[in-house]
Amino acid sequence: VQLQASGGGVVQAGGSLRLSCAVSGSFFSIVDMGWYRQAPGKQRELVARITSGDSTNYADSVKGRFTISRDNAKNTVNLQMNSLKPEDTAVYYCNVHYKIATWTPPANYWGQGTQVTVSS
Repeated sequence: VQLQASGGGVVQAGGSLRLSCAVSGSFFSIVDMGWYRQAPGKQRELVARITSGDSTNYADSVKGRFTISRDNAKNTVNLQMNSLKPEDTAVYYCNVHYKIATWTPPANYWGQGTQVTVSS
């Protein structure tokens, strides 16, 4: 399994960015996909997740500003980030739980991070 993330960059406070992550490789199904972030000196934290049934959950700090969506046909997850704040600055990581067969437990895989910098 491989994850290809894109869309990071530098934006001013109040601006928007869209992150995308595509899953490729051999797997039976995707259980859920999500985005995490890690700021300097802080632990990695959940930003948003979406299940195969389109159930979502968000960190309180991004509710109302970020929207996660997925394209099941393309095995892609997107994160639309609006009203960005300097405290959103972090390395954002794509994550996927997938199964290689119906009877196997989900496997966990992380993509390479993409930097998001929000200037004040």
